[in-house]
Amino acid sequence: MKKPSSKIRDEIVKLQEQLKIAETREAERIGRLALKAGLGEIEIDEAELQAAFEQLTKRFRGGQGATTGGKKGAGDRSGEASTPADASGAGAGSVGEA
Repeated sequence: MKKPSSKIRDEIVKLQEQLKIAETREAERIGRLALKAGLGEIEIDEAELQAAFEQLTKRFRGGQGATTGGKKGAGDRSGEASTPADASGAGAGSVGEA
């Protein structure tokens, strides 16, 4: 009861279309939030901005352990977590104030 290769190809095409739609929706969401935070007004190299986003991703995925630790020990761990994010956080904060 194997599927013919043509049906598998059709499924792949449908999944690729679904993936494009999902990625577009996610990009629009992140873009709106970035603009609200003032990132559109910051002059920053794309590689540097991507690195800041990767650090943010690690933070929220628990890669640095800051999300869980930040709630329990805000004095110790939040300082460690915000140190790498200060480059992006400080820039975003100053633009929001201006």
